[in-house]
Amino acid sequence: MLHGALLVGLALGLVAVEAAASAAARLHRYALRDTLANLAMAAGGLLFGAAGRAAALPISYALWSASPIALPRAWWVFALLVVAHDLCYYVFHRTSHRVRVFWAAHVAHHSSPHYNLSTALRLSWTTPWTGIPFWWPLPLLGFDPLWILGAHTISLAYQFLLHTEFVGRLGPLEWVLNTPSHHRVHHGCDAHCLDKNFGGIFIVWDRLLGSFAPERARPRYGLVHPLSSHRPWVIAFHEWAALLRACARPGLRWRRRLALLFGRPA
Repeated sequence: MLHGALLVGLALGLVAVEAAASAAARLHRYALRDTLANLAMAAGGLLFGAAGRAAALPISYALWSASPIALPRAWWVFALLVVAHDLCYYVFHRTSHRVRVFWAAHVAHHSSPHYNLSTALRLSWTTPWTGIPFWWPLPLLGFDPLWILGAHTISLAYQFLLHTEFVGRLGPLEWVLNTPSHHRVHHGCDAHCLDKNFGGIFIVWDRLLGSFAPERARPRYGLVHPLSSHRPWVIAFHEWAALLRACARPGLRWRRRLALLFGRPA
């Protein structure tokens, strides 16, 4: 609990510093209502995230116990876990953009028209649940569930730092790591930005699997169809409500309902 509180406090401190720097330079990268909505989403996201981890941990331990692989407690195992975790994250993140039922959970994070460190705190309230199966390969491969939580924390902390316009390109690191430049593209709603740069810590998965796009100009941020509400419950559940309305239309065959759930968000 103390560790988590320290991370939250550090994140809020960095948000305050970036907001002050933006105001001092008159860059208008923060808007009060948007930032308050982000903080409200963060509060709910932390609660739902804790519940999701509590539900997922017993499953992870069961899978770990069933694994035929016994990995030692060594630094290289944890390094390998960070890489494997990031590949699982890539699959989860790409699925969250390509399959509507998963997009319904993830869309909240993309709904801000601003891009700053507080945007990183616009946490989904439902991805802690929709994302659970994507991490199951890790305990089956013999990775300790508590180490998996550690890798997850490292990934989230790293990705928090990507949500800024104060950092430009990072030279040769751009070839291997996900950077603020790459992630700005991911949050763009221009046509060339859509469904690009899904990596967490590493960008190599995108380069290998055809989902990479470089930053050529400052993107427009947010959704193709903007969300005007700043109410947290609307941000969290508006796409779930739209999906439910679409699937509940009278006269639809079950095949069509399944296509609405598991087809592309568009």
